[in-house]
Amino acid sequence: MQRRSLLRAGAAAAAMPLVSRAARAAPDPIVIGDLNSYSALPAFTRPYRKGWKLAQAEINDAGGVLGRPVEVVSRDDGGAPGQAVTVVNELIRRHGAELLMGTLLSNVGLAVADTAAQRRSLFLAAEPLTDALAWSQGNPYTFRLRPGTYVQAAMLAERAAKLDAKRWAIVAPNYEYGQSAVKAFKRLLRAARPDVDFVAEQWPPLFGIEAGSVTQAVASADPDAIFNVTFSTDLVKFAREGQLRGVFEGRDVVSMLTGEPEWMQPLGADLPEGWIVTGYPWDTLDTEAHTRFRDAYRARFDEHPYMGSVVGYTALHALAKAIEQAGEAGADAVAAQMRGLSLDSPFGGIRFRSVDQQSTMGTFVGETAVRDGRGALVDWTYKPGEAYLPSDDTAAEWRTAAGN
Repeated sequence: MQRRSLLRAGAAAAAMPLVSRAARAAPDPIVIGDLNSYSALPAFTRPYRKGWKLAQAEINDAGGVLGRPVEVVSRDDGGAPGQAVTVVNELIRRHGAELLMGTLLSNVGLAVADTAAQRRSLFLAAEPLTDALAWSQGNPYTFRLRPGTYVQAAMLAERAAKLDAKRWAIVAPNYEYGQSAVKAFKRLLRAARPDVDFVAEQWPPLFGIEAGSVTQAVASADPDAIFNVTFSTDLVKFAREGQLRGVFEGRDVVSMLTGEPEWMQPLGADLPEGWIVTGYPWDTLDTEAHTRFRDAYRARFDEHPYMGSVVGYTALHALAKAIEQAGEAGADAVAAQMRGLSLDSPFGGIRFRSVDQQSTMGTFVGETAVRDGRGALVDWTYKPGEAYLPSDDTAAEWRTAAGN
């Protein structure tokens, strides 16, 4: 018995260095820093986080990238540029993240892009829609996933130009996203319809709309149509007050983002019907790629996907593919692979253009409707981003003119 005990003890002692060596040999994770307005705008960022978590699970279950697991260190930017800059510096200095992704608000995205470029860290702006990210303030380290204000405005202006409407009113939040969207829409609609006139403009502060005074001012101008750029709580207040006052009756409304489930859901049956919008028909988009994504998302989280879900999912998969092709996770090497990178997404194949580092992801244009007490996007068409982006030569001119 003593001899057998000694043999077992010896075997265990001999195995211990092997276990330690195996532990030491475990590959270090690839750290990607994420930041978003998790506390300020949970309607979008909660699904966004679930989207990248699904992608992370898929990537790591398949063996990771370059034989290393992907680790996402995620932080809240508070919806504030100053706080976002602090978070970026923390992710880079404390966690060693050379690759960053996320943000939602355009002013926050611009602050992060500038800071990341100064630190020579790659930033994939997943959601911010301001065109400055790609053109006037573009830099070699910033890439953008979603179609920006110019592209979405071009899609909506195409539909707006066909309406029997000459007098237009504008309602938009008074910050970078709203200003960028209105500038693009006015320019593109006037190019298609020189006879249009913009008779009223309302610029409420972001998340501070006084819906009664805004709708009254719009009604007083007696427009034929309204271009709306509000979202989140501002959209809820504007839509409900406008319906209560009859502002939308007999008028066309063209509205950016309103067809996304994040922003329709809070309105429920109060969603105005018949608005021409950009959005996401999660329930009726039945392509193979989207069905596979939707089923995986539902199986993991027991809910349907949102636009934020698609954005988070695609963003992390894009970075993972670029790292794999680069053979390392350094910012410069990954950026070189991101330029021209093609990958599949729930909306189909997309590509990051080399000229402006903007992806060709598109979006859906359709009309709002209420189905079973909830908002829905109906009569929709998918509009690929490459059909509405400026040409390579034009994009290069815009970046060069701005010194980029």
